[in-house]
Amino acid sequence: MTLHAQRIAGGDPVLVLLHGLGGTGEVWRGLLERHWPAEVIVPDLPGHGRSPELEEYTFESMTDAVEAALPTGRRMVVIGHSLGGVLALTLAGRSSGVAAVCGLGIKLRWSEAELAKAAEFAARPARVFATREEAVDRWLKTAGLVGLVAPDLVDAGVGAVDGGWQVRVDPRAFGVGAPDVAGLMAVSQAEVILAAGERDPMCPPEHLREVAPDGVVLPAVGHNAHVESPLTLWPILDRLLALG
Repeated sequence: MTLHAQRIAGGDPVLVLLHGLGGTGEVWRGLLERHWPAEVIVPDLPGHGRSPELEEYTFESMTDAVEAALPTGRRMVVIGHSLGGVLALTLAGRSSGVAAVCGLGIKLRWSEAELAKAAEFAARPARVFATREEAVDRWLKTAGLVGLVAPDLVDAGVGAVDGGWQVRVDPRAFGVGAPDVAGLMAVSQAEVILAAGERDPMCPPEHLREVAPDGVVLPAVGHNAHVESPLTLWPILDRLLALG
């Protein structure tokens, strides 16, 4: 498959930005307001935004699609948010070309009830909304971006279909399951940084410290730290690029 990806020309290492479940590559827009010397690749993940759907969603199958969109023979550093962070860690375990990764806001603890709820959502058919406004409202809630983004950022997240409008997120992607983050870190061939917002309810600091005692807690931000305050990620990205 061919993922939709924004590409910005530059040098080595290549900087890859992977959004979270329900989002699109547009969520990194604020971070890209700073000029980075690296080449930058920002894909929409499979089944999200402008990228095609997969027959089956697993961490491995989604990473396969991301890997196919990346250049070969280049040094890369990757920052991924939430689901994208899991894919970044998975990529680091299979590619010697990945020098460093950051997993931002990865949910580290999953209850049986949470997994059951995600599986139930994944089994629902995609809903068609009567108006664009209704679809936008649902996409913002799905991506956790209510009150955080400019109106034009939502364009990639919804689309017109027969009979109305749909959110451009394949519901089946929500059934991907719980990641083994500690296991992924153990087999990583790259330097790994885990980070989360101080106010992130999905990855609170105590959960982060349990898995990564040296994890970075970003002050005064929540789950979508890269959207709420892109500046907080600049030191991490500077460190990643230096490692690359």
